[in-house]
Amino acid sequence: MSQKTIVGIVAAIALIAGIIASVYVSPPGDISAVGDRPEYMQVYPAPRALSDFTLTQHTGAPFTVENLKQHWTLAFIGYTYCPDICPVTMSALAGIYPELKEMEGNAPIQVVFISVDPNRDSIERLSEYIGFFNSEFIAVTGEHAQLFPMVRSMGMMYAISESTDNPNYLVDHSGSVVVINPQGNVVGRFKPEVKAGQLSISDVDQIKADMPAIIDGSY
Repeated sequence: MSQKTIVGIVAAIALIAGIIASVYVSPPGDISAVGDRPEYMQVYPAPRALSDFTLTQHTGAPFTVENLKQHWTLAFIGYTYCPDICPVTMSALAGIYPELKEMEGNAPIQVVFISVDPNRDSIERLSEYIGFFNSEFIAVTGEHAQLFPMVRSMGMMYAISESTDNPNYLVDHSGSVVVINPQGNVVGRFKPEVKAGQLSISDVDQIKADMPAIIDGSY
């Protein structure tokens, strides 16, 4: 059995485990709009600690949980060769980012793109890619040994389900925008809307509407 076949099997197992974990281990619950509570974000029953990780930013600097602290983070996992959901989501986040920056709370908001395709997404490519959207956005990646447990602890998943011998291979990944609090814990997510004939992406108008209530310090 080739190494690439083994990687594919491991990725598939991780994808299945991620689905089980996200649905049964820490299922998010819908919150209705009550007072100044979020209306759209699905909130985890309790803030979820991330696994220990060391990734690399598009600048070449290391990226750990310390880079998440003292910020509210909107995190999205994907890859630069993604043909649709990734660029559309990142572009949409860039569109609302000026308004997010103006929101007053206990910590500023940052946007982090987590590439789960380190085979193709070099630091140089990540730097060019993230620059298309906003120079203040952060792009990170790392070895799968770091990425797998981190992404799963976020309640997300990804898998490379075809041979990487094909230069145009696709990566299956969650499409939610994850919210991480200033303590570095995951508190919830904005799930993509599923509409017939349309891309399933998170609604950034919902993110913009909910963030004032989220950053008031309650989560």
